[in-house]
Order: sequence, then structure tokens, then C-alpha cells
Amino acid sequence: MTSVRMDGAEKTAYDVVVVGAGHAGCEAALAAARMGCETALVTLDARAVARMSCNPAIGGLAKGHLVREIDALGGEMGRAIDETGIQFRLLNRSRGPAVQAPRAQADKEAYSGRMHRVVSATRRLTLIEAETRDLLVEDGALVGVVLADGRILRAACAVVTTGTFLRGLLHIGLENRPGGRINEKTSVGLSQALLRLGLPMGRLKTGTPPRVLRDSVDFDAMDRQPGDLEPVPFSFDTDAITTPQVDCHITFTNPKTHAIIRGSLDRSPLYTGRITSVGPRYCPSIEDKVVRFADRDRHQIFVEPEGRDHPWIYLNGVSTSLPAEAQAEMVRSIRGLEQAEVVRAGYAVEYDFVQPTACRHTLETKRVRGLFLAGQINGTTGYEEAAALGLVAGMNAALRAQGRPPLVLSRGEAYIGVLVDDLVLKGTAEPYRMFTSRAEYRLLLDVDSADLRLTGHGRSAGLIGDGRYARFLERRDGILAFARDLETQTLPPASDAARRAEESLGVRITEPTTPARLLRRSDVDIEALLRLVGGQSPPALRQRDRRYVASRLRYGGYIERQQRDLERLRREEGRRIPPGFEYEGIPGLSSEIVEKLTRARPETLAQAARISGVTPAALSLINIFLEKTVRTAGPRAGAGEPAYFRNSSRTSTPKNW
Repeated sequence: MTSVRMDGAEKTAYDVVVVGAGHAGCEAALAAARMGCETALVTLDARAVARMSCNPAIGGLAKGHLVREIDALGGEMGRAIDETGIQFRLLNRSRGPAVQAPRAQADKEAYSGRMHRVVSATRRLTLIEAETRDLLVEDGALVGVVLADGRILRAACAVVTTGTFLRGLLHIGLENRPGGRINEKTSVGLSQALLRLGLPMGRLKTGTPPRVLRDSVDFDAMDRQPGDLEPVPFSFDTDAITTPQVDCHITFTNPKTHAIIRGSLDRSPLYTGRITSVGPRYCPSIEDKVVRFADRDRHQIFVEPEGRDHPWIYLNGVSTSLPAEAQAEMVRSIRGLEQAEVVRAGYAVEYDFVQPTACRHTLETKRVRGLFLAGQINGTTGYEEAAALGLVAGMNAALRAQGRPPLVLSRGEAYIGVLVDDLVLKGTAEPYRMFTSRAEYRLLLDVDSADLRLTGHGRSAGLIGDGRYARFLERRDGILAFARDLETQTLPPASDAARRAEESLGVRITEPTTPARLLRRSDVDIEALLRLVGGQSPPALRQRDRRYVASRLRYGGYIERQQRDLERLRREEGRRIPPGFEYEGIPGLSSEIVEKLTRARPETLAQAARISGVTPAALSLINIFLEKTVRTAGPRAGAGEPAYFRNSSRTSTPKNW
């Protein structure tokens, strides 16, 4: 057992204890410590901090949005990938700004090493290498964490972020063995402790593809996939990415590959019943793809380096749990991989999770005060989802320990709000993955507005320092000034400005107009218009911020419509449902709806509306009874607005931006 000591003596009492040092655990522990809480981060292996056990990449569609929001709140993931990324790409560049998202290939060892250094250097944060065996609960509240060696870490709050380690079971072919990751042990005692506390448990499954030796790959036979010439950073603190980019490559499976897979299904744990858990729908194994899409004669494979100088290559798209020898045969049937040497076979892992409906929107469990859950234990999949949940749980654990109001992000404020709301209200029967389509207000949640939406929350919590906040205010004010200029600058007909506009934009101006109005025309090129009015923008405003303002104005009508919808949601969120509200006493509610509402315990009428199966008629009945409750109880301060709007520093975010 190893621990990092502080002040020359090992501590046994903390404000917050975080269990697990993956992506969720790191964000939770860093947030709690930076907010002023004495924090312990307990992990089975101190060398595995923020380990990328699957794809060595951060971001992607919707996931990149989560990383930007983590950064805007004061989290670490964005800065970490900016420093250790080896290839950066902005996805959906040709589409609208709402669905554009950054993605970066990471140097996995550099990423983990950097996070380890940050954790080790953070004040008030102690890294402890040990197994967590039990949770101490008294009178319905967490009071401590029990380690396998018998030591007790007293704490007001704990955040459990165990990833795939709760009774993890690894599968390669028909062989299986306990483990949370390859060559790493599993956690059994903690799973039993959660079950004993009455939390609803289930089993999920995930997997990973084989890795091959870089020197055995024929990259010339594959399609080259370079990074962007002007890489887009994740962190608002990063001015530019200057490190050299590396190439990824693309190849495809073929009918021979598929024949090998079909011929090996009798030794597949998925198709022989050895694996009974549900895997991620949107990241299926290659066995699933070949069986379910039998009409397709090829599937795309992204051939990605695991580091700038790392000897391994990651085969993204061929996640598998076939026997090792079948995996090798399958890999060598693919163009460019004919001589490939498999250095680590792919595998599947089954693990316990807690049904997320057991948590409140703060990610605190309903049964145990002070116990928070984050990451794959909530039923999610992906580094980004885990980190986002870890940050929310860590911030709320610290706020609870300090006696401060909680932070809850709404669906209209952040993808993180959508993620949490979906999980705690709807639960999940399969590993949950974030998509832009899950966010009904996605025009308001583009990646470039994350700091405008969320930095005020991070500042209030204590995660955004003076220097960064000053830079944020400078950016915000510059954006607002540029937007006002584009909306007020007049281009009269027959003027020099109008003639220049006609020459550069191909648009004839016959009546007074503004650059903002021109932007709403689909035939006006944004870059050309920015060159035309570029001299008017604040000198400190970056080009990508000018593009952001222009795109925002172009889609202004759609954005205003979504903002009206969001205002309606906020009014509905203001209709609170009292704790312990008895649904059984409402005539006309079906027993099914009563059961769902009693189990989920929504806090507002809007949350009740998002529970599957709750009908508009049922909501109307509930609303009538809520009106009776309000009339009986009399008015109360702040009843028209939920606590997380009253307590947040929303004034720091300019309207419509």
C-alpha cells in the first residue's frame, strides 16, 4: 500500500473521499480540493491515474461539447488533452455550428502522466493507493470509507467512481477471469456494500479492440487521415495548438474478414451465452456488426496511434472478445494489416453499475446523504461522460461538505445538464452515450458558447481564478461589442461600403442594411463578410470568436425560437413538487404512472414531464393538485424559480449569447 503524504503525516479525516482515479475520479477530486475541501483520492493502482483503457482519444460529436463545458466550469480534461494531443480535428466543419465538435487523438501515456502530476501537485488532495472495501453509514448519512487493510477514512461526503471494476469479469473467447481492466484486479467488497445499502444494481458490458505493433502495419496501403491545418483547442485557456500533428489512417474489413468472424462465433462469449450483460448500442463489437448487418461487405476501421512514439496501434472499429488466435487471423485479413503482429488481444468486460435513478440531479444518492456516484457506475460509457459526471459530483460533494447550495445544470444550460437529467429521470438499460440529438436546445449549446453559459457557475463554486475570469470577461465583452457593431453598422446604398460589399460578397445593396442582416442571407459567405468588416472588430478578439459571432447572427431566428422554448421550460421548472408528494391521492392517475413518479421522485413538473409514460393528461391532474397545495400552504419566497437559477451567477452570461 502506497500513499502520498501531506505535511509529513498521513491523514485519516477528510471532507471528501473519492473512490477511483479514472476520468470521473480525477475531475471529482480536483474539483473538491480546488474548492477548499481536504480530499482523498483512493485508487487500486496509483500508476493508472486517468488511464485510457480503450480508445486514446478525447472529444467527438457531443463528447467534444462535454469537454468544453468541463473546461468552462473549471475542470481539467480540456487543458490535459490540449497539452498531450497528437492530432486535432474539428468534426462536422461543413455543417452548422450546433453540431460541430472538436476531437483529438491523445498520447495516452503522456495524458495519464500529466493528470497524475496535476493530482499529485494539487493542494489539499491526497492520493492513496488502496482498495476500498466498505462504506460507513450512520442514520442515513455517509460518515466514512473503509479500506481493505482495515483503515477508516472519515469523511462528510464520498464520490464513488469505480468504472468497470465493480465485480469486473474479463472475457477473451470462452475464457474469463476477474478484472476491471486487463492485468488489473477487480473490486468485490464495494459492490456488496452498495447492494447492502439498498441501491438498485445491474450489469453492463463494454469492450476494446486488439492492439497491433506499429512497425508491422503497412500504412501506405491505407487511406491517410491527417489532422487540421489550424487545430482547434478544447480549453478556453489555450490560445493555439502548436505541437506537430500525426496522421491516422483508415482501412476496411472485407468478406474474408467476415467469414473468419462467422466461423468463430461458436467460440464467442457473446454468441455462446457466456456474456449476458448489455453492451453499448452505438459502439458494437465487430461480431455484432457482422451478424446484425449481414448485407454489408465491409466496415470502416480507424487505425490510430496510441502515442507519438508509442509502439502500439489502436484498431478503432473492431472491438471484439473472440479467442486471441481468431483475432489475429481476423486482423491479418484486412488491407494494410496482412503482416500485423497483435500485441494485446481485444476483450470484453462485464461489471456492476447502479441504476442512475437512485441519484438526485446533484448525483447524490437518494438513500444515503453524502454519497455521490459518477462515471460508468451511473451506466454511462466514454471518458467524456465520466469526466462530466465526476465534475458535477465532486462540485456538489464539496458544496455539501461546505454547507453551500448545490449546483444543478438545466437541459437548456449545458449538455452536462442533459446527461444528468436523462440518467436520473429515465435511467438506462444499456451504456449511455451522449449525442447532439439528445439536446432539444442544441442551438444554444454550441461548443463556442460553453464559457458564456457556464463560467459564472465555475466562478461561484471557486474553480475559476481571477486571471481566468478576467480573460473570460474580456472575451465576453469583445463578443458583445462585435455583435452590436454588426447589428448597428449601416451600409447605405450607393456608398463606398456598399460598393465594397457588392465586390466582395456579390450582393447588391439597394436599401440601407447592416452586416447582421447580410449574414442571414444564405448566399453571403461568412469569411468574406468578416474580411469586409474586420477592421471594426475589437483588436483582441480572436478570428474564431469573430466567426462564432457571425454564425450566431446567421442562425439568430432559430436561436430566438429555442430561447422562447427554454423560457417556457424555466417557468415549468419553477412549479416545484414538494418532497413526499403523494401521487396515489390523485384521482385519474394510472397505477403505472403513480409507480413511475413515486420511484423517480421528480422535483418539478418539467422533470415529471420527461419521465417516459407520463402523459400530458397526467401532468394536468398533477398541476391541479399542486395548485391546491400552493393555495393551502400560502406563498413562499422564490417559488417561481428553482433554486439552481436563484443561486447561480446567471448575470455573468449575456442574454442570447
